[in-house]
Formats: sequence, structure tokens, C-alpha cells
Amino acid sequence: MKRFVTAICIVIFTAVCAYAGSPRSYQVTGPILEVKGDVITVQKGSEKWEIAVDKNTKVKGELKVGSKVTVFYQMNAVSVESKEEAKKANEKKK
Repeated sequence: MKRFVTAICIVIFTAVCAYAGSPRSYQVTGPILEVKGDVITVQKGSEKWEIAVDKNTKVKGELKVGSKVTVFYQMNAVSVESKEEAKKANEKKK
């Protein structure tokens, strides 16, 4: 019985760690306003969303102006600047 409980705990722990490590997924739905190169513009209410697509983006159907689409996306950092480090470097110069 102890082995069974231990195995269940390991499975749950592994699943929680795997889930916690991946970024959240979001979606936006609306008509396509523009398709230009690797960017599509989608109208959501009164907002226009510009969303990049690349070779890894899975596209079902044709991306054309007027088509209603649902875009699933994740937020990924392109670069990160720590203002705290820059502030400390400036203080050391003084």
C-alpha cells in the first residue's frame, strides 16, 4: 500500500511541476483586418490586435481578410532589462 501511495504522489508531483513550468495560454477571436508578412491583425471589439506568426504556427484554413479566426497564443519575453541593476551601476559611478 505504501508503494502505491508513493507512486501516486510521484505522478501528482511530476504533473504539477510540468504544468507550473509552461506559460499560460490565451486566445483572441475576431475578424482578420490585415495579413502582412508574418503579422495578422485581428479586430476584437474596438481593439486591433497585431499577432506575429512564424514557421512553427499551426494554421488551419486560409488566413485572409474578413475571415473570423481564433488565435491561441502565449506571452513570451523577447528581452528583459532589470532597471535595478542599472540603478546600482549608476550609484557606484558616483
